[in-house]
Amino acid sequence: MTDRAKNVDSIGAVENELFGKEYENSPVPLEKRTSLLSVTSVWLGFPMIITAAVTGATLVHGLGFAKGVLAMLIGNLLLFAYVGLLSVLGAKSGLNFALQASRTFGKKGYMVSSALLSTLVVGWFAVQTGLTGVSIASVFDVNSTLIVVIAGVLYLSLTLLGIRALSLIGMISAPLFLVLGIYAVVLSVKNGHAIWSYAGNSGQSLAFGVAVTLVFALFADSGTMTSDFTRWAKNKNHALIATFAAFPVANLIAMLIGGIIAAATLNSTGDVFGIIVAQGGFLAVIAVVFLFVNLGSVCSHCLYNSAVGWSSILGGKMRMLTLVLGILGIIIAALGIWNYFVNWLNLLGVIVPPIGTIIILDQLLVRRNVTETISNIRYQPFIAWAIGSGAALIVNYQFTSLSTVITGILFSGIVYWAISLKSASITQAAASANTRN
Repeated sequence: MTDRAKNVDSIGAVENELFGKEYENSPVPLEKRTSLLSVTSVWLGFPMIITAAVTGATLVHGLGFAKGVLAMLIGNLLLFAYVGLLSVLGAKSGLNFALQASRTFGKKGYMVSSALLSTLVVGWFAVQTGLTGVSIASVFDVNSTLIVVIAGVLYLSLTLLGIRALSLIGMISAPLFLVLGIYAVVLSVKNGHAIWSYAGNSGQSLAFGVAVTLVFALFADSGTMTSDFTRWAKNKNHALIATFAAFPVANLIAMLIGGIIAAATLNSTGDVFGIIVAQGGFLAVIAVVFLFVNLGSVCSHCLYNSAVGWSSILGGKMRMLTLVLGILGIIIAALGIWNYFVNWLNLLGVIVPPIGTIIILDQLLVRRNVTETISNIRYQPFIAWAIGSGAALIVNYQFTSLSTVITGILFSGIVYWAISLKSASITQAAASANTRN
């Protein structure tokens, strides 16, 4: 072999190591599955973020510390049950969310649910990238648009490396957040108010059902798409452990940090970044690194979900879609219009939990032995999804003290179960009639 050929082979080996196959349109083979540590790191680093701390602060500020913590616990346990069951399905089949959804919604029908979720998460990529620029510009004399572009390019580049990069950034992001978060708590509690007895701000009170919804909604989108991550698990136990590391462990820790800061400072922001930056000197530099790593973890996960989903729909490659969607997200963030998306993204998030609920019921109970759907479109899940989402939207506007998430899950689950039983009964009656004839 010539030296040139050896060099080409070496370059190819490095490329294969860095840019491994992502199995966008096929199951991940068992021999290609990753270790428990790797798949756990993917989920561990995702929820232990600044956004979760802010959510925890909002709950405590609106409910008081004790009730706020209770809402965190209930919301996280719901997330564990919901995401955990979807994770088990992902590990069992090795399929990403889009391919998983095709078994329930049909060979073409899945495109509706997958396109919705894959678009929602690229929207969240834009929001978190925009938040990076705004956060840095709020404490330093820099151009926020420039920071947004730099951050977006970094987050996009990280996502191009695939599932391995998500594992790596999780290993860095989670410990960094834990150390700095605890430090921020110590600073806040030092000369702060009593924590446990904090009753919240009566002027910004929050209904308990709404608080539970806020916890669940924070990861309703990517939580539903969990099989994009847990399809890499070697077995269902590894998938459950990875999910448990996220919900309740990582998410609850982040929310508690934000909640404690809110109770101690009588402030609803739970601003870990701001507290660390305020210390000045070297800690301010650490805070900037922390912000990029922390929000980079969120953005890379969301962009990965979006790219994998659209790759399955379009029959393309994850990395090409990462480039296209990432650039789109960066443009949205740089133009500043990401701020107008937040309310819409939250509203659309109301209609997401029924999707996962229907998939869980269909693939674990109703048709658990079905590995491939012949129909292009199955009407049963779409009817259940429409009714469940409709009920959640009615609650969102008319019964504002109730939980839209729980409403959507219950209505979609009951309706899908009833329709499936009726369909099975009709099919059985038709089969019996044909037999008699």
